[in-house]
Amino acid sequence: MKIPRKGDSLELDIHKMAYGGQGLARIDNFVIFVRGAVPGDRVRAVITRKKKGFAEARVEALLNPSLDRVKAPCPYSPYCGGCQWQQVRYEKQLFYKKLFIEESLEHIGGLESVVVRPPLPSPRIFHYRNKMEFSFSDRRWLLPEELDEERADADFALGLHVPGSYLKVLAVEACLLQEQEGNQILRCVEEFARKSGAPVYGIKTHQGFWRFLTLRHSVFHDNWMVNIVTAGEDPPLMEAVTHELTTRFPSIKTVVNNINDRKASIAVGQREKILFGDGAIKDRIGRLVFRISANSFFQTNSRSAHLLYDQVVKYAEPKKTDKVLDLYSGTGTIPLYLADLVDQVVGMEITESAVRDAKRNAEENGINNCSFVCGDTRKTVGSLDYHPHIVIVDPPRAGMHKDVLANVLELAPERIVYVSCNPATLARDLDLMSARYDITEIQPVDLFPHTYHIESVARLILKA
Repeated sequence: MKIPRKGDSLELDIHKMAYGGQGLARIDNFVIFVRGAVPGDRVRAVITRKKKGFAEARVEALLNPSLDRVKAPCPYSPYCGGCQWQQVRYEKQLFYKKLFIEESLEHIGGLESVVVRPPLPSPRIFHYRNKMEFSFSDRRWLLPEELDEERADADFALGLHVPGSYLKVLAVEACLLQEQEGNQILRCVEEFARKSGAPVYGIKTHQGFWRFLTLRHSVFHDNWMVNIVTAGEDPPLMEAVTHELTTRFPSIKTVVNNINDRKASIAVGQREKILFGDGAIKDRIGRLVFRISANSFFQTNSRSAHLLYDQVVKYAEPKKTDKVLDLYSGTGTIPLYLADLVDQVVGMEITESAVRDAKRNAEENGINNCSFVCGDTRKTVGSLDYHPHIVIVDPPRAGMHKDVLANVLELAPERIVYVSCNPATLARDLDLMSARYDITEIQPVDLFPHTYHIESVARLILKA
């Protein structure tokens, strides 16, 4: 077999969807990942990257489309890193997400007999995100039709990163994952920044002013938070952009300015200035109202979040005499969702602003049997004088730290509900708990249509 090289053009049959959202083809036993391809496609693809055991490619021509392929409504879809699957039928997206979980359980966790139920679909598959993060860049990624043009603004972009590039940003006029008014706010900030004379931040040079734009939307109240992340302070400029935004968009409830002068390319500042409003918005999940500040975690699909939390309640099987411990409790969504059904809930969270929001959320919802502890779960769980009947874990993508997992096993609660956004780390952690717990069922919940991401809720029962 001749191993393909970078630049080679090949005809490929796509026979599988790989985790990460790329179509998978093989030449003999050599694997090629093809961005934008769908199982059942026959494509001509060009190799863009060659590694020792695999290659990556992009579609040059669609020779024979899969029956599961649809026309992507977004013009940026072939190039943008915001979503991977607009060209895949939504029912098939759910099929692949379930398959990813099953394969992870089998190959990583050795857990072949765990029941994985069909994913609960999102009520909306477009305009569903309540938070979008856009990047400024001094390196604009040009669309194919722009490559031969001489562009005066190739050194200015506000938009989304292209896959595999942290330097270049694809300038977008609209994103179909957020509400339409969010796209109008995006264009307003882009126009203002372009005319301001202040340069955009360069990741390589570490020079410039404009870094990120984060938009958060309250679905229940239909209002907005605008968070502009800059590399330094410029009060007159921030006052001007705030005036422009709040004059044009009465639905903007608050404007904040996060200042990040570190090299780390993150949309969180070391300090924050509230320019308009009180620095937060409120949204509703079920019967509860939640306060969300600029850097607090909150599920990004408000319309689907209740499906996730209802599933947590179902698997927890709460009784009025139960004590609950929730690790990675964020702004308190799960503890407050359970509070009326149990005796007491303790939430643990490392982010101070999220803990402040959680305490305020409990107060504003009239809930007095929830308390929140700020600290690193690796250090605080083992020292906690609390004996829960139920433990809820909702860790970040990296999963549970081994020390936290060991502490949870030592607590030996009757029931554990594990909420995961990463099938691989879910499988790893469930394997480590399977000696002490029966893993009875997993219910996936789709909060992220058109991406390969999936939330899962796993039910664990202490063995007799």
